[in-house]
Amino acid sequence: MREAAVWIALAYLLGSIPTGFLLVKYFKGIDIRTFGSGNIGANNVRRILGKEWGIFVAVVDMLKGVIGLLGAMASGVENPWILSTIALAGVLGHNYPVWLKFKGGKGVSTSYGVIFLLWPLKSFAVALMGGVVWYAIMRTTRYVSLASVLSLFSVTFFFLILGAPVAFTLFSFVLALLAAWCHHENIKRIVDGTESRI
Repeated sequence: MREAAVWIALAYLLGSIPTGFLLVKYFKGIDIRTFGSGNIGANNVRRILGKEWGIFVAVVDMLKGVIGLLGAMASGVENPWILSTIALAGVLGHNYPVWLKFKGGKGVSTSYGVIFLLWPLKSFAVALMGGVVWYAIMRTTRYVSLASVLSLFSVTFFFLILGAPVAFTLFSFVLALLAAWCHHENIKRIVDGTESRI
């Protein structure tokens, strides 16, 4: 249990590195939280620094969730419930970083990072299928927020049909609920017809 607690804490701290905040602060000298959506994630970085930097932040945000999980797996952690908790800690670190008074991103990139690694090799396919759902919804509706939330719910469905361990399926559902909560203002604006399209 002590080893698990160490990996959970490390995953949270790695996940809480505010990539988008640091890049925008360095290149523009501004606080990303005062511009656009106020979010520190890739989509808001794209608005300020451009598409390339938005992609870079998305990739780094995926990787920072993966590192703690990968380290735990390499050290011999195999219990699905512990692995799911470590993965969740990484996402919560991104969403609620201690360095920014617990006001961070919405966790979509970090969620996909940990989903990709969680259940090799099948979770690779799950993450890719979720990505296809994300792209299809984004292209159809032009709403990144809607695509993000619905694609994460689709991941739970894919885990179910592939017979994933219960811990992984429940974990993916928690991630989807967390994304829905973090995007609740976006969802309200979609209903009101005021949400920005990409």
